[in-house]
Amino acid sequence: MSNPHPPSVSVADLPDEPGTETVLLDVREDDEWVQGHAPGALHIPMADVPARLDEINLDAELYVICRQGGRSIAVAQYLNQIGIEAVNVSGGMVAWQKAGKPLVCDGDAEAKIY
Repeated sequence: MSNPHPPSVSVADLPDEPGTETVLLDVREDDEWVQGHAPGALHIPMADVPARLDEINLDAELYVICRQGGRSIAVAQYLNQIGIEAVNVSGGMVAWQKAGKPLVCDGDAEAKIY
């Protein structure tokens, strides 16, 4: 029987920036993304992930993040069940902002999560 809980990592233990060897998959909704997100993150809302798997670099280390961790656990679990190694980011973007990690947003507004 497979483990129902995907592997998890804290924000502090993430690689510094997503790049060619790591992907930070943000599964929040569009309005959440627009308010603020991690630089270099890949945005695919949770409901769209199954249809957009071809946009994810499957050769990279894959970290999944949402606002607080509920949606990212579900997506990471789904990905692991279909044979794609994925790690949940505990605490999500709320933990990201609390840790003082960089945030960006579209437009002139201040990037924020909460």
